[in-house]
Amino acid sequence: MVAGDGECRDDEAAMPLKLAAIAAILVSSIAGVAIPLAGRRRRFLRPDGGGFAFVKSFGAGVILATGFVHMLPEATESLADAAMPVRALPEFPFAGFAAMIATLGTLVLDFVGTTFYEREHGAEKGKQKEPRVGVWSQGNGEVDGNAMRTIGVPARAAAHGEMGWGAVPSHVRHVVVSQILELGIVSHSVIIGLSLGVSRNPCTIRPLIAALSFHQFFEGFALGGYISQAQFSSLKETVMACFFALTTPGGIGLGLSVASFYDPDSPAAMVAEGLLDSISAGILIYMALVDLIAADVLDRLKNSSISLQVGTCVALFSGAGLMSLLALWA
Repeated sequence: MVAGDGECRDDEAAMPLKLAAIAAILVSSIAGVAIPLAGRRRRFLRPDGGGFAFVKSFGAGVILATGFVHMLPEATESLADAAMPVRALPEFPFAGFAAMIATLGTLVLDFVGTTFYEREHGAEKGKQKEPRVGVWSQGNGEVDGNAMRTIGVPARAAAHGEMGWGAVPSHVRHVVVSQILELGIVSHSVIIGLSLGVSRNPCTIRPLIAALSFHQFFEGFALGGYISQAQFSSLKETVMACFFALTTPGGIGLGLSVASFYDPDSPAAMVAEGLLDSISAGILIYMALVDLIAADVLDRLKNSSISLQVGTCVALFSGAGLMSLLALWA
């Protein structure tokens, strides 16, 4: 994320820029994650409105571009430059392999998390007797033959039909999605902050302040949209939002504290950074394609008006395009 020091190395000039970066990135992160959370009380950004659908589609594009355009290329470069000690496989694509393993691991985590919350939700609701669906014939009180297919099925499930992953309520899926998504975002945000914190190159830090501020704003915007639909308590929403907002500034602070002895160009540091970027890429690519686009955006496209379909596609491509454009600077 941060280039070598080169001829522009100046520790004294870099320090105030790093402090400015902490403030700017903190503000942009808070703004990004707070807008969807606060805006859902407004008509335009209510979860059942078209505006919120555009926000989520934009966020899905941002997450997809983050994985493909930001994380995976950086991981490949870091591992290629690290003089990997595995000489038996000098041409093996370690970054892609680590991303694939992370993707498969995210699949397992997604399934286990959804199953856990589904059972927990079912246990809570099991104490409440729900009306059973059935069509009773008049007069003799017998059940019509066609109704046997729905006897014993809770009315809520029969009314809403399939909800993905069996009969999992949508907010249960949003609980899992928002938590795994935050894991993927936060893991690479630490690397971003650490890299900036140890840099001694003002020429590199200056453009990164603006670029990373937009980067964190867009990611926070995407994350906030999914947190807002998970029906968390206000306390948990605040904790998740603050955890995201503080991660990159915290990484910069950590970089400042270890800058005197930490060498970002050492093989060990580059391997660690490359592997973390690969894992983050795998998580974010899975979440974007499976949980955000396939399960959410495509479903909305199939059940909406032409104008909403066009707006959804524009928002999706805009998010991916703008986030990809930021790769020129960050």
